[in-house]
Order: sequence, then C-alpha cells, then structure tokens
Amino acid sequence: MTTAVAPAAVAPGPPRRATLAVLARMARNRLRVMSSMSARYGDVVRLPLGPKTLNYFNHPDHAKHVLADNAANYVKGIGLTHARRALGDGLLTSDGELWRKQRKVIQPVFQAKRMARYGGVIAQEAADTAQRLRSLRGQTVDIRAEMTDLTLRVLGRVLLDADLSEFHTLGASFEAVQDQAMFEMMSLSAVPTWVPLPRQLRFRRARADLQDVVDRLGADGARAGGDDVVSRLVESTRAETDAAVGRRRMRDELVTLLLAGHETTASTLSWAFHLLDRHPHVAAAVHDEVAGALGDRMPVFEDLHALPYTSAVLQEVMRLYPPVWILPRQARESDVIGGYRVEAGADVLICPYTLHRHPAFWEAPERFDPGRFTGDAAGRPAYAYIPFGAGPRYCVGNHLGMMEATFVLATVTRALRLTGVPGRAAVPEPMLTLRMRDGLPMTVSAW
Repeated sequence: MTTAVAPAAVAPGPPRRATLAVLARMARNRLRVMSSMSARYGDVVRLPLGPKTLNYFNHPDHAKHVLADNAANYVKGIGLTHARRALGDGLLTSDGELWRKQRKVIQPVFQAKRMARYGGVIAQEAADTAQRLRSLRGQTVDIRAEMTDLTLRVLGRVLLDADLSEFHTLGASFEAVQDQAMFEMMSLSAVPTWVPLPRQLRFRRARADLQDVVDRLGADGARAGGDDVVSRLVESTRAETDAAVGRRRMRDELVTLLLAGHETTASTLSWAFHLLDRHPHVAAAVHDEVAGALGDRMPVFEDLHALPYTSAVLQEVMRLYPPVWILPRQARESDVIGGYRVEAGADVLICPYTLHRHPAFWEAPERFDPGRFTGDAAGRPAYAYIPFGAGPRYCVGNHLGMMEATFVLATVTRALRLTGVPGRAAVPEPMLTLRMRDGLPMTVSAW
C-alpha cells in the first residue's frame, strides 16, 4: 500500500555542484561520509551524485516505514543492483514473487527445531579451531582469515552437506566480486563493463570461479538427495520447463548463500576479537562466564541461555559494526517519509551503521559497552537496532548466525587470549558487508 502523497518538504543536503567532491569522499571513506552527513544535516539528507540523488534516512521511524510498514513500495536499490552481475537473482538481490518463492524454499532449513542438530557441528568446528590456534601459541595469526575459513566450513557442513575446505579460492573470489560491485556503484556505472581494467578482469575470473563451485555443489546435491539447501534447491527447480533457467536459479541462490552465509558471521567474530583485545575486562568477563557455565565441555544448543553476557557482547559488536552496514532501496511509487517527499524511482538509504550510533537513542554511542544489552531496553525504539535488517526481508539465518558466533566466541575465549599487533589498526571496509580491511593479525596466548 502506497502512502498518499501531499506536498512535502525537500530534504537538506549538499548542493548538486558538490557531486564530484561527495563521490570522491565516498570512494575514500563511505562510513565517514554517512556519519558526517547525518551530523551536519540531520536525520534526512539528500545526497546528489551526478544524475542520481540518494535519499538518506537515519531515524528508527524512517527505518520502520521503509523496511516494514510500507515495504511493498521498496525494492532492492543501489549497490545490490550492481551485485546482480555476480550474485544473479538470489535471495539477497531478488524482489517480488521470485523472492517469495526463494524464501519459501530456503526458510525451512533455518527452523528452530534444526538448531540443536546444527549446534553440535558448530561446537565441534569451534573446538577444532581453538585447538589449532592453541598449537600456534606465541605466533601471529590472521584472525579474519581464520574466521572466514571456520564459517565456510560450518556453512558447508550445516546447510549444504558439503566440504567447502577444498574450495580455497572462495574468499578471494567474493572479495573481487564485492570490490567490483562497489566500484560500479561509486562510479555510477560510468565505466563500461567491457573495458578490461584489472579490477574487471579479477571480477570475471572470480565470477567464473564461483559459478564453477556452485555447479559442482549442485551436481553433488542432485546425486545425493536429502533435505539440505542444495537438495531443496534441486527439487524446487525441477518444475522449470527451461532447464537452463532452473540451473541459473540454483546457481544464483547458492552463490548468494555462500556469501551471506559465511561473511557476515566471520566479520562479526573478527570485530568481536578486536574489541575484546581493546577491552580486556570484557574479555575476562566472557572467559569467566563461559568457564562457569560450561567447564571444559563443548557448548550445546541449550547452553545459549546460560551465556547472556557473551550474547550481549556480540549484540554490542553488531551495534558498532553491523555486518550489513547499509540497506539500499528504490521507491516503486512516490511516498512521504518523515515529512519529506520521495519520488517514484528514487534511491533510499537506511544505514544501520549510523542508526546504531544515533546520539538520541544511544548514550556515548562510540563507546563499546555490552551492558547496553544486559538490562531493560524498553525505552529504546525497536528500529534503533537492526543488525539483521527488519520487516519481511529480515535475515532468514539470524538465529543460526547468532548461535554460531556465540559458540565460537565462547570456545576460543575460554581457552585463548588474542592480542592485536602494536601499531596495526583495525580498519572497517564497507563492501556488501562491513569487512575488516587487510585482515586482523593477532598473537595467540593462553589464559
């Protein structure tokens, strides 16, 4: 249902002549631009970018309107549309009836009754990682790479019934795909895709590699059967009269699942270990809670309620570094948001990164304070905190992701201290997810 549109105010923002300056700043540091624009102009900002104007809304009420109340009026927008070249029309980028069909196929795999079964696999993978890191005591290890490998293994075993450890190029391929998508977004697609720039060539190789991986997974799933994601996708595409369309649908879904299913959790865990290093009293509290609740045994699904502080730490990590840092949409029809007119076809941005740091809803918003999530949050608007999105497109794998992050953080922190390298800063890199640029080198030691 589209909101009746009356005359509405025009949002403030930089003048159109500032387009090149804004684009240059966005290319250097997108997070700083979003933060500075909301600080200067308020909760509604018009960002002119050449032929486009981005309508940036930064209030819980605005997020609720776009993502939930009037979600039918908004389709996927800038950035995600560029990602379609690699991801196709998977669950992350599709809209309308196709998206509903895809969601219906995937959703049963994330049912609560399956979590206990998944928990055992996650706990074992977490224990294996902790044991491997323990053997590297005194050495410096790239924890971002470790978490990426771990979450890929979990994804393969839990959802795909497959061993992904043999696909060594997956991480690099997804990095190349995201780099190209961000380049196309920031350049407003002004550079033709046929121009053989090094970035474009890396993208083509990465896309071919990803397609090869998912074709192999699909072929294995077709032989094996079962109730994992691959088997469900194989079964759902049998009804396609055009076999090529069915193969493309399955390929798109698997590529999307591989990206979204591992990188968001890997990013959250990387930021968690970085912040625990910066706040040793919090790391000690997590260690003590886990040791008291679990002793020396591996966690099981029923232990989640016994680790409230560990969960609060992860919630605070995702407040400061939400794995999905921006939610781009495009208006189907004209609308009014917060008293400001949005034209049909306009690009709309909701930015969890800045929303989670809004000073009206978060005291000392830059401070890392897990205590925010251990008390009563009744006074905080629900849409002030949306690390998994909101509305009908709320992340289908949120419960699995939280369980995985909790078990891994608990298992590793119970056994080990991870200390950052002096002088090495952790730099956020806002791609399709909020990655950590250039990895996270940390030195491993025992408690």
